Amino acid sequence: MMSHMKTTLIIEDGLMAKLKAEAARRGTTMSEVVDTALRNHFQARKEQGTDLPPLPTFDGGGALVDIDDREALYRAMEGR
Repeated sequence: MMSHMKTTLIIEDGLMAKLKAEAARRGTTMSEVVDTALRNHFQARKEQGTDLPPLPTFDGGGALVDIDDREALYRAMEGR
């Protein structure tokens, strides 16, 4: 079962006229034309691989000094 959500969009007058004409030409609703256009747009982006790649992860190698050990911290900061 497919669910639908009602929403409000602000569409430029010229684009709205084209949308109405396209819906009339197809014999369907403006909602269906917009739904199809958005679905095609997102599918094309997915196929083109234009989604952002995942961020890289790095292994930091662990702590170099126990930060609870004040003397070890001083030695690390002073290069001893």
